[in-house]
Amino acid sequence: MPRATTRRRFLTSTGTAAAAAAVAPQVQAAAARNRPNVVVLIVDTLRADHVYGDRAQTPNMDSLVRAGLRFTRCYPEAMPTVPARNSIFTGRRMFPFTGWFDRPGLIESPGWAPFHHVEATFTSALNRAGYFTAYVTDNPFFGFARGYRRHRRSFDRFIGKGGQLGTVAPLSSVSSKELRHWVHPATVERNTYLRMRQYLANGDYWRAETRSWSARVYSAAARLLDDAKTRQPFAMVVDTYEPHEPWTPPRKYLNRYGDPDYHGPEPAKPRYARVSYLNGYDAPFLLRRMHALYAAELTMTDHWIGVFLDRLHRLALDRNTVIVLIGDHGFQFGDHGWTGKIAAELHPPLTHVPLVIVHPEGRKAGGASTYFASTHDIGPTVLAMCDVRAPDRMNGVNLAPLFHGKRPRERNYAYGGYANYFYIRSDDWALMGDNRPGGLRLFDVRRDPAEVRNVASSHPGTVDALLGQVLTRTGGRLPLYPH
Repeated sequence: MPRATTRRRFLTSTGTAAAAAAVAPQVQAAAARNRPNVVVLIVDTLRADHVYGDRAQTPNMDSLVRAGLRFTRCYPEAMPTVPARNSIFTGRRMFPFTGWFDRPGLIESPGWAPFHHVEATFTSALNRAGYFTAYVTDNPFFGFARGYRRHRRSFDRFIGKGGQLGTVAPLSSVSSKELRHWVHPATVERNTYLRMRQYLANGDYWRAETRSWSARVYSAAARLLDDAKTRQPFAMVVDTYEPHEPWTPPRKYLNRYGDPDYHGPEPAKPRYARVSYLNGYDAPFLLRRMHALYAAELTMTDHWIGVFLDRLHRLALDRNTVIVLIGDHGFQFGDHGWTGKIAAELHPPLTHVPLVIVHPEGRKAGGASTYFASTHDIGPTVLAMCDVRAPDRMNGVNLAPLFHGKRPRERNYAYGGYANYFYIRSDDWALMGDNRPGGLRLFDVRRDPAEVRNVASSHPGTVDALLGQVLTRTGGRLPLYPH
């Protein structure tokens, strides 16, 4: 077991990196020698209010918040899983998803497509600058889909931990009793039992959390640090699919959030639907139970992040490492009347994610920024902190000036989209709708922070101005694809 988080220290003195990898050209090695290492932690389905707030216990993520600069208004410009990661790796806006068509091995939804310019990712740029690069993930798309093969091969070391999707273990290994325990009757829809049986067979971690995907990913990444230490500077992306649903956490985590005396069927895989599907059941209880399952899964994931961070600290690598924590999207637990990830409901429970950047010299430790940050800012920022030129294709903002008391390029809005829907947010307003554009809804976020009252009809000028910003910045027209 790792040492307790309270014993972990993020040292603030600047260290000197070890010699660059022998395979790098001598001139690159000389330039790279004094550059910091990079660790980017991508956590799937990570709501900001569960890291910055008290809705879940995340002591290891909290340690990063204390050590770094947190961005209180980070909104992914493209969602969900694949579009968000495209944005992170390329440092480039993915929305709107112009020219999209369905690809094998990916979900048939706008934005789910591999990026073409693998040489223009931030990790490829660091590799050319003499960095040893590594990617550790259980993401079923980035880790295994054919379209991302070139991306995986762009790293010096790729470690894929599969299992959450696909068949790894025989379905017969899951008993009917276990299956009924993790499927609540209210959540059953087509293929629910098959999907859950497959999931349970591949990762029966409710009995032993070392079998969880977060344990597999972060343990592998922790072991890889020993090799990375000898090949500094290094850049490592650790990308876990947990706490993406279904949620089947060990009881020791679940009992922190839910009734320990409850042993009935669990709503481990909610529908992506209006909460009316819970009619006829105790809907408030089931929504609370869904949240308890998610929070438990998140706390378990945080524990294994701690395993990795402890190893980083024991090897004294935190002295000279830029650390980034980022989520790709959130999840709705009855928020605005829905459960799941609903593309039409681009409110903060889905669109607001944590972004924390830890400077190796401890600059801005424990600080907060209200700058409208987004996923495509990570690449330019990391490269700037490593003194590596960003590829010309990157159009994200370099956030590094904030560590020196300066402002990045002005950005008065956060905007982006999910499938056939868009959103835009300013200090005062939030507008969302579909890409026709239609179904426009406007919220006064200062007077109505919960975004309950649609005031579009009484503020047509504001609607036109915000929509105009989106259309101007996206080329004048949003693509609309058949459902």
